[in-house]
Amino acid sequence: MSTPIAHRSVAVLKLPRPVPAALTYSRNIVTAMTGNKSFPTPTPPLTDVTTAINDLDQAEQAALTKVHGAVATRNQQRLALLAKLELLRGYVQNIADADREQASGIIQSANMQVRKVPTRVKRVFAAKQGAVSGSVTLVTASAGRRASYDWEWSSDGGKTWQALPTTLQTKTSMTGLQPAASYSFRYRFVVKTGVGDWSQPVSILMK
Repeated sequence: MSTPIAHRSVAVLKLPRPVPAALTYSRNIVTAMTGNKSFPTPTPPLTDVTTAINDLDQAEQAALTKVHGAVATRNQQRLALLAKLELLRGYVQNIADADREQASGIIQSANMQVRKVPTRVKRVFAAKQGAVSGSVTLVTASAGRRASYDWEWSSDGGKTWQALPTTLQTKTSMTGLQPAASYSFRYRFVVKTGVGDWSQPVSILMK
């Protein structure tokens, strides 16, 4: 059966090539993260990033005088700043990953760009005892918009299967099952591009 796709918000740095623009870009990140409740303990510290920004600024001023070796030093300072910004980006990403629903806003609040990256999500399928004796609730993960779901049940360990009504929701229920009896369930999703394979069966001993 195919695996559903979700999207992860990924923090992206777009440090401009011109040094003046890179300095402004970096300072905007520091300003955005300073006092930001989403980032209580930035790594590296924002003071270290600010030092790297100032070092690059000074190196750029020296490079403009065309002193021998100043351009090479300026380029090294730019790489040093970029390295610190990459570490900071990793810190922001960790915070965003801990709150997937708000991840995009968290990243943007650090004045960083967001890229949506598709990720594979483990499909969940479970059978749970219902609220009343002899009832069961089946739940799975969404297969996407406009998907429908076929459900089947078996009372003989999967030798024969009987259909339950198709649903547009990711869950369904069944009643009238015998206490102390074991039942198996499976499902498949139906989307515009085709029909998924039947899932691995899950079994439950009724209470």
